[in-house]
Amino acid sequence: MLMQITKLPLLVILMGISVLTMLMPAGFAWTVEEYYQGRVFLYGALLFGFITFFLAIAMADRPRSTRHRRHLMALLGLFVLLPLMLAVPFHQAVRTTSFLNAYVEMVSALTTTGLTLFPDADRLPKSLHLWRALVGWMGGFYIWVGAIAILAPMALGGFEVRTRFGARGTALDTRLGAGHSQIARVADFSDRIRTYGVRLLPIYAGLTAALWVGLIIAGEVPFIALCHAMSTLSTSGISPVGGLSGGIAGFGGEVMIAAFLVFAISRQTFASDMNTSELPSLWKDPEIRLATVITVALTGFLFLRHWVGAYEVDEELNLVAGLTSLWGSLFTVLSFLTTSGFESQAWEASRNWSGLDTPGLLLMGLALIGGGVATTAGGAKLMRVYALYLHGLREMEKLVHPSSIGGAGTEARHLRGRGAYMAWVFFMLMALSVALVMALFALTGQDFESAVILSIAALTTTGPIVNVAAVDPLSVVDLSSAAKLVLTGAMILGRLETLAIIALLSPDIWRR
Repeated sequence: MLMQITKLPLLVILMGISVLTMLMPAGFAWTVEEYYQGRVFLYGALLFGFITFFLAIAMADRPRSTRHRRHLMALLGLFVLLPLMLAVPFHQAVRTTSFLNAYVEMVSALTTTGLTLFPDADRLPKSLHLWRALVGWMGGFYIWVGAIAILAPMALGGFEVRTRFGARGTALDTRLGAGHSQIARVADFSDRIRTYGVRLLPIYAGLTAALWVGLIIAGEVPFIALCHAMSTLSTSGISPVGGLSGGIAGFGGEVMIAAFLVFAISRQTFASDMNTSELPSLWKDPEIRLATVITVALTGFLFLRHWVGAYEVDEELNLVAGLTSLWGSLFTVLSFLTTSGFESQAWEASRNWSGLDTPGLLLMGLALIGGGVATTAGGAKLMRVYALYLHGLREMEKLVHPSSIGGAGTEARHLRGRGAYMAWVFFMLMALSVALVMALFALTGQDFESAVILSIAALTTTGPIVNVAAVDPLSVVDLSSAAKLVLTGAMILGRLETLAIIALLSPDIWRR
């Protein structure tokens, strides 16, 4: 029976998972006396359960193509079609919003963007906040599995930087290890999805549970702690209380969340066996080192900018204020670098300390850099930035010593050469994507500042930027229907990345 289920199309399997997930907010709603919302989710599970069951029967014995395009199309369908189903119970439970708003909300959650059309947390019942966090959590897990099982062997999603190509143009990654390379050569993508799904689910759920317990120990309400734990692991930034400042865990909770944000910096933190048969040192991972340098440098800049002037006013008082602002800068920089978008409770003090009233450009720049390859983070990815850094460093060396030969091994030479070339191609495509999305927003009547903020928030999957980048938070719910459709398309494009969309349109993919 289980083998028959695993042979179904990916979208049908995901529909079944979503149906089972609807039972969680249904049961929770009954425990908190939200009976109407509980019935909506229960009826939604029954309705879509029957639809999924009939689809499974109709497609059970159909032959499946092994072409790569089928799985890329499944990834695209995951973010385009699945939110239509997820939005139905949300729309019926809210009762005071349009279906388009519900669809945009679900796309935002599933792509781990976390951009909400309901900034007033009191407007939504607790069961709907749980549903948003659950959808974002599922989206994060789908990204983990999809990146490793589908994008990695196709050299997409950031893997193209370290992937070498053989004589026939097939992707060969010497760092995947013997076992993984064997899977990449002989296994169908469906087998890879099953294999890595089973491997990664206990890790993903276990880390979420560990953070949930940690936040409860820090003093947080269990419901809020669960939503924040799921939002941290998925980097969606979804909160039922409008952010970390609405909780009661305090700085202890922020420290725990910051510790778990490292899983959005490098995949070696949760899947080190993918690279080598031996456990490598995390500090040797270039993504972790680059993230550390960026976080420390920007935190130091914000902290030292007005240190002398502030310290001379009142030594004892401003020492405490300085340490508070230091933590606020450190946590917020790390959060936006991983595209989570959580603000520290001390971020306001950090802005006042540094003298930057609206450091929107800094936060948008962090989101554009993004987190690690094959993690839930969005953005351009640290590995691409690292490849361009190595290339730039080598070019400066050649200016001083034109006849020198670059060393550091075969991998470093590959990163400085083809890896940097692929990273540069992606950055150009991302710049064109930002320009195109901004132009579309402008056509819908948005001004320049709003178009920039909305474009970067969507393409980097960092929705909370709309609340902190400008002087006044942007009201997404007031956008026109055309602007909301543009926003939805940009979030899907930012999650899949431009290279994957181009690969989907490539004739070579359709011939494979």
